[in-house]
Amino acid sequence: MAEKTVARNRGEGTAYWMLGGLYEVKASSDETGGTMTIMEMTIPAGSGPPPHTHSGGEAVYVMEGRIRYHIGDDVIEGGPGSFFYIPEGTWENFEPTEQVRLLVTYTPGGQEDFFAEAGEPAAAHELPPPLEGPPDLVPLMAAAERHGMKIRAPQEA
Repeated sequence: MAEKTVARNRGEGTAYWMLGGLYEVKASSDETGGTMTIMEMTIPAGSGPPPHTHSGGEAVYVMEGRIRYHIGDDVIEGGPGSFFYIPEGTWENFEPTEQVRLLVTYTPGGQEDFFAEAGEPAAAHELPPPLEGPPDLVPLMAAAERHGMKIRAPQEA
């Protein structure tokens, strides 16, 4: 059981830059007694994760912007107020069709450890400088394996 209440305002929490986006930890596994990790993600149009799976469930709530979500064989468009739940082991990825802000809950907790390893500490609670070319997915894929995830390059999807 969590030892304390967690309260964070916008722009608070540990933040990482990864794949051109800002990933902010709102509640870590340590703070929730291991039950969940909650993150706020701000991702520019055209960015987003490669196809991947998680070793637990993932719930995504779209706060701002629009996305095209690929869940298994389904493609679903979403905008503000859209909600998605992705069960453990399901292949998924999304493409922001405009800049998005998402609230994402992972169960059980611990997913923030992947972002800490695969990303870089954000210099500020804002988007990083634009990527110069495609990201190197090899270290991302290796980090994912260490954290119970599988990632495949988009061309393998």
